[in-house]
Amino acid sequence: MNKVNNDLTKLLSELAREEYCYLTTKGRKSGKPHEIEIWFCIHADSLYLLSGGGNESDRVKNLRANPEVALRIGKYIFAATTRIVKNIGEESTVRPMMAAKYQGWQDGQKLSEWARDALVVGIDIQKT
Repeated sequence: MNKVNNDLTKLLSELAREEYCYLTTKGRKSGKPHEIEIWFCIHADSLYLLSGGGNESDRVKNLRANPEVALRIGKYIFAATTRIVKNIGEESTVRPMMAAKYQGWQDGQKLSEWARDALVVGIDIQKT
């Protein structure tokens, strides 16, 4: 792993403790920026969100139209690319992480409907 990746990994592990991130998407119709405050978790060098509205949420519709976003965590702003997570292994890692961070979930407990059924969105930070 090179120095840029090591530095990013270290920074992301520190930022993982933040409660919210701020995601700016481009409106699929208006082209205007839309910023939302949202829960997140970080695994490896990717950030993840759960969209309770699934494919019907405006956020997801905007991401599908233009996956390039700005991501702000604390005082840091990143250019990033979003993707809908389709890999079952990746989903199976992220869902309990989100439930543990925001709902106090512990191993052996049943996941909430949100943690179990929400659409998993992955965000990959563009490395410079």
